[in-house]
Amino acid sequence: MNMTAVAIIALICLMVVNIVKTVQAKEHRKKDNAEHKDLQDYTKEIEKRLEEMSERIATLEKIVTDEKYQLNKEFEKL
Repeated sequence: MNMTAVAIIALICLMVVNIVKTVQAKEHRKKDNAEHKDLQDYTKEIEKRLEEMSERIATLEKIVTDEKYQLNKEFEKL
């Protein structure tokens, strides 16, 4: 085998390795993007639930601090 053939085979092998690395990198990016999207969806769901709970807590605070509620508690004590 002469040096030219060895050089050509080496270049072909190098190109194949680069192609495989590129394909693997693209698949890895797709996987990362999917995981990132799942995390974003999860974060949005938690934020939504937190907002709902905050509204419920605000409603409960209004009820508990209402004078009529306090008056009813006093009547129950008697």
